[in-house]
Amino acid sequence: AKAQAAGFNRYKVGAIEVTAVTDGANTFPLPDAFVSNRKKEEVSAALKAAGLDGEKVTIPFTPTVFRNGKNLVVIDTGNGVPAQPTASSGQFQKNFAAAGFKPEDVTHVVISHFHSDHINGLLAAENKPQFPKAQILVPAAEWAYFMSDANFKKAPPGRMEGVFKNARRVFDALNRKVTQYQWGRQVVPGLVAVGTPGHTPGHTSFTLASGRDSLFIQSDVTNIPALFLNNPGWHIVFDQDPKLAETTRRKTYDTLAAQKIRVQGFHFPFPALGRIEKTATGYKLHAA
Repeated sequence: AKAQAAGFNRYKVGAIEVTAVTDGANTFPLPDAFVSNRKKEEVSAALKAAGLDGEKVTIPFTPTVFRNGKNLVVIDTGNGVPAQPTASSGQFQKNFAAAGFKPEDVTHVVISHFHSDHINGLLAAENKPQFPKAQILVPAAEWAYFMSDANFKKAPPGRMEGVFKNARRVFDALNRKVTQYQWGRQVVPGLVAVGTPGHTPGHTSFTLASGRDSLFIQSDVTNIPALFLNNPGWHIVFDQDPKLAETTRRKTYDTLAAQKIRVQGFHFPFPALGRIEKTATGYKLHAA
């Protein structure tokens, strides 16, 4: 048994069929500044307390697919074509096919923000469009920030400069043929965009609703729950505006805990679905 079985989880939100499709996970040594406002030793202890390896970090990736009437919608696309066949991430298309879907049947691709693990899967091999018939929808605030040449020139060298370059690589390959959407409005039938900035300037989450049932698709409001859900004041290195991200995180989870609504989290452990409970010191994920 050399290959992992297909990873997808299918459930209903009212009349809407939702399928969470794993893109795999990346494991790497715990960096010194993975949490920018805590010492590495404290982060390692928190991982061990959660039953995880205190010397390593594993970040899962789980795009969401839903079918509503004639529309087949993909929310975020994963890491794209894996650098090597044995890569732990970049598995979305394999699992997407195993779930019974074809890229040419996708009508809409909705992007939450422009980090590579959310947009690289827009491209297939040789930079061809992965979803040839789909309308690509992106947050207007995210597009305005990352596609600005002035902002690109001001980007500090290293990771942030790389985010700008990669966004241009991906969207230039698509001839920048995208439709921009606004927060607080319906993006496609059943799906409303919710502004959750801080992780990036235009970072977006979504509410999917059908009848009296609903689901909150939280994108990257937080990363792995063992660290950042349990400790909402911790700032992951990937948050562009850490203080705003924390404010957004607390506001979002206060609401979700009160409403007891189901949550689909991009970086939650697969199947990346659960409910949020407020605790004395933070929040807790009750996984599906």
